[in-house]
Amino acid sequence: MFQINDNFGKIAGNYLFAEVARRVTSFQDKNPGRRVIKMGIGDVTEPLPAACIKAFHDGVTDMAARETFMGYGPYEGYAFLREAIARNDFQDRGADVSPDEIFVSDGAKCDTGSIQELFSHNLKIAIPDPVYPVYVDSNVMAGRTGAFRDGRYEGLTYLDCTPENGYVPAPPKEAVDAVYLCFPNNPTGATATRAQLEAWVKYALANKALILFDAAYEAFVRDPALPRSIYEIPGARECAIEFRSFSKTAGFTGVRCGFAVIPKCLKAADSSGKVTALHGLWMRRQATRFNGVSYPVQRAAAAVYSKDGKAQVKNLIDFYLENARLFREAILAAGIPCVGGDNSPYLWAHVGGDSWAFFDRLLSEAGIVCTPGSGFGRCGEGHVRFSAFNSRQNVLDAIALLKGVLKKG
Repeated sequence: MFQINDNFGKIAGNYLFAEVARRVTSFQDKNPGRRVIKMGIGDVTEPLPAACIKAFHDGVTDMAARETFMGYGPYEGYAFLREAIARNDFQDRGADVSPDEIFVSDGAKCDTGSIQELFSHNLKIAIPDPVYPVYVDSNVMAGRTGAFRDGRYEGLTYLDCTPENGYVPAPPKEAVDAVYLCFPNNPTGATATRAQLEAWVKYALANKALILFDAAYEAFVRDPALPRSIYEIPGARECAIEFRSFSKTAGFTGVRCGFAVIPKCLKAADSSGKVTALHGLWMRRQATRFNGVSYPVQRAAAAVYSKDGKAQVKNLIDFYLENARLFREAILAAGIPCVGGDNSPYLWAHVGGDSWAFFDRLLSEAGIVCTPGSGFGRCGEGHVRFSAFNSRQNVLDAIALLKGVLKKG
């Protein structure tokens, strides 16, 4: 009989959000008609910006005529989108990124999971705890870890993110080959200062390490002192890959579009010591395993950078940030410590005790869905994550219901 990849057997339990969905479905089956307000998974609720819808329609119309029909597109994405990204997201903020260093994809989740295909199996990886599960699970599937014991995988270097360090880890004392960082952070909502990112770049350059920087939520940063790209830090081009997404920026969760930035000067060595550029390797990987994002979707993504698109996206982000502010105030007023919710759409509440028990209690007593912190790592125990992606009325109703539960003790 043919054999499966044994590494899949090491993955601990169900995928976090699949388990959340299972428990919610079970609750609804047992309580038909009971209202459920989902503030767990970070899926957007508001319609796409009007500028994106118009561009989407225009792209579909182009496909209806021989003169404007588009077949296979460039593996790295159409130039019109890559040029808009480079200029608006990086160059206008003083970050040196050129259009030909950008690879358009179907989302940051896919890119952060697939990038590890470029690296050797004995890569020493540092992972924050708590962490977005894809970073860990994709490396487990690839065979870079040992068994799962006491809430962690053998072979990984874990970086504790706790109330004491503001949920922003410092570089480890030992050398690693690669580290995953995400700011604004998912799940904690914490943001990294310029000085903190400078420390990470300094560490990476000193140890010839790679930073895999997930900036999927950068559009939520409102504090002008906070960097929105790793490339705002001098030296980052020699040690970092950045991932971004239109999913939360412009509501593309169901449309699928994101991108990765791989500077041409970023290099690594093979087992013989030969040095090669990662840019060319990723281009080869994409050409082999990815046929690109559809033309209408890329037209819609490019509209994000139009005058109308910028204004509409800002309004969309402001709407979700106001949701987050309202919920944050309610959590803090209840005496529960909380971070995030100001430069991030996520709120990380320190509820104490068993996070799955708090999840079950909140669901059963109030019909509110959160995400248990322990699903993001051992340091997530005692915490839960709330998402601000929801309608305003649902947020206001959830606040009232949450207060009722917390009053009971």
